[in-house]
Amino acid sequence: MSENIRLRTEREEWERLSPYAAKSSEAKRDREEEECTIRTKFQRDRDRILHSKPFRRLKHKTQVYIAPTGDHYRTRMTHSLEVSQISRTIGRGLRLNEDLIEAISLGHDVGHTPFGHVGEEAIAKLIGCFEHNEQSIRILTVLTEEGKGLNLTREVLDGVLNHTGEGIPYTLEGQIVKTGDRIAYLCHDYDDSLRAGLIKKGDLPEPVVKTLGEKPSQMITTMVVDMIESSQNQTAIKQSSLVAEAMQQFRIFMFERVYNNDTLREERRKGEYVVQALFHYYMENLSQLPQEYLKWANEDQVKAVVDYISGLTDNYAIELFQRLLVPRH
Repeated sequence: MSENIRLRTEREEWERLSPYAAKSSEAKRDREEEECTIRTKFQRDRDRILHSKPFRRLKHKTQVYIAPTGDHYRTRMTHSLEVSQISRTIGRGLRLNEDLIEAISLGHDVGHTPFGHVGEEAIAKLIGCFEHNEQSIRILTVLTEEGKGLNLTREVLDGVLNHTGEGIPYTLEGQIVKTGDRIAYLCHDYDDSLRAGLIKKGDLPEPVVKTLGEKPSQMITTMVVDMIESSQNQTAIKQSSLVAEAMQQFRIFMFERVYNNDTLREERRKGEYVVQALFHYYMENLSQLPQEYLKWANEDQVKAVVDYISGLTDNYAIELFQRLLVPRH
């Protein structure tokens, strides 16, 4: 190859991107490795996540509806792709590093349990504390590539770890994903809930409709444009107070009418029961656990069981429950 394409791309980043953008040539890994002649560090991180087993499992992990029967409901995989699209649009408007944004977006939810936040809460009740963002880091740094992890850059890992909770990513790209994630799940869960009949058009509070609009696509556009306009030439990603307040009202509405809806409560109870039953089964039958998990957990039995169960898809968790815990006819 006559020209090192990676070096050309790295040079173009310095010429084209904002002074506030993360530059791939400055990115650091915990383990140094030979550079690719074609892809930058952030591009390689994106590809490593995209081709990983944990990412593929997201296609069968719940977003809101547990093991939904319809083909058009969001899954963790489609959610991650939508977060990537929304966040990259914001990043492009601000001349930030889209490759870093894409890598964080695709990796941010790989630590989610079966049955969404229900599974996360079930494990937390069992062991005292469990956060899906922290489990995402464990998956990306330990539970892939036979215990070696993907050796991602610190910028990507920081964005994944701090995409939720009190922490703030130190890159602007990570900060975009933190808000882009919320934009995506609010708008798309709202869309899925309309399809499921949990809510109907006209239910949204008037201030939300007045500021953000009523159609999911309109809402996304309003919040994306607002973030771009509010964050121009800033050292932090921001929203206008008007849109931020409407977004918070939208979030409150979604928790009251959708996430805590009585209609979903029974399915969530079942999901919690399955996760907890599998945990107790494997703690009492460690020989049935894939033994590499004990190795990766340094023989910590609880951690090994949690690592295994949290990685299950919805359907496989149900299949395991039926095979291991339900009497045969």
